[in-house]
Amino acid sequence: MTDRTSLKLTDERKREFERAAEIVAAGADDDPPRSKVIDAALRHLIESKENIEDARDEVAPTTIQKVANTSIIGLRYRTRVESRFRR
Repeated sequence: MTDRTSLKLTDERKREFERAAEIVAAGADDDPPRSKVIDAALRHLIESKENIEDARDEVAPTTIQKVANTSIIGLRYRTRVESRFRR
């Protein structure tokens, strides 16, 4: 991973930031900085993977796939976590 710090904000990326900021915001009038939105997204991704791994022995693999599959986290049968983002 590189230490690049600049972000190119396409219209789609700006819309995604706005949607994510609504989730992170403390209230209707709160406008969190992008750094907080990015921090929350990173923490969510890490915790999601940990939760999937922890649920492996308690929940059926098909249930985990049904609930946890996203466009970013892809799950194979028996809950192997794979990234769909970087292909």
